[in-house]
Formats: sequence, structure tokens, C-alpha cells
Amino acid sequence: MRVQDSHAQNILTSRVLLARYLKGFGDANRTKQAPALPNHAAWSLGHLALTMYRAGELVGGKAPPAADFVAGERGDAQRFGLEGVAFGSKPVDDPSIYPGYARCVEIFDGATESLAAVARNMSDEKFASTVTWGMAGNVIPVNDLFARMVFHNGAHCGQIADLRRALGMGSIFS
Repeated sequence: MRVQDSHAQNILTSRVLLARYLKGFGDANRTKQAPALPNHAAWSLGHLALTMYRAGELVGGKAPPAADFVAGERGDAQRFGLEGVAFGSKPVDDPSIYPGYARCVEIFDGATESLAAVARNMSDEKFASTVTWGMAGNVIPVNDLFARMVFHNGAHCGQIADLRRALGMGSIFS
């Protein structure tokens, strides 16, 4: 198996693992926040999707699709606001500015599929190159970029797990 294929599979697996923690979320609570916790489920899904599209775009993938993202902080029933889910944005409990729950998941799923396809179709030469990533402008190997996306998905999955506990949603294993 090529390393690119392994990274593609890891990205897809991160989606499956995160999806377990979405149990119990829906339209009624997708923007609910808890005291002392930073994010809600809708914001997390949009943020992760946007980050994966931007990472993929750096290495030849497509930009965040207009069908999924709109300029500005406010999204709508079908799209996230780009600046509303970008790094440093602040989630708000206002369902009208985020897509419905099923659409949030659909956008996240599309981003994971897109990034996995970018990894899978990448040449060995491109995979061995470097890119500039993040607010600090760090130069990192493309290999590390894919690993970072999996870690990023996992970090936000942990926030969703904390949110579940704070909202009294119970175990995902019951």
C-alpha cells in the first residue's frame, strides 16, 4: 500500500470515529453550547470541513465549494459562513446561521471524501514536497499535512465528547 493510500484511509477513518460522538445531536441541539467549553457540534463540523478543504486546496484539491460555504460569518440552512467557522471564530447558539444538522454532517463527509481523494491521487513527487501551513506560516512536509488533519479531527472529536458530557447526553456506547 502506498503511503498516500494509508493517509486517505486514515482521513476516512477519522470521519467514522468522529461520527460515533455525534449520536444524539440533531437540529434541536446542533448549536447548543455548554459553560466553559469552546464549540458546538455545528461549528465543529463546519470548521473541520473548511480546514480539510483548505489543506487539500494547498496540494491540488478543490477549494471549499460554494454549495457548502458562503462568504462572511453567517451561513444559512445549506451553507456555513466561511469566517464563521474559520480558525479563531466564535461559535454562537443561533441555529439560523448554520446549516441543518443533516446538512452539517453531509458537508463534513464531503470534505473528508475530498481530502482522502487528494491524498489517494497524489504523485510521489508532490507527496514528498512541502507546503506553508497555519497562521505562523510553518513549512511542513505534505505527509505531515495529512497527519495533522487526522489529528485535528480527533482534537475536535474530543471537544464534542466533552460537550456531550456537559449536555448530559450520556455515553455513545449505550
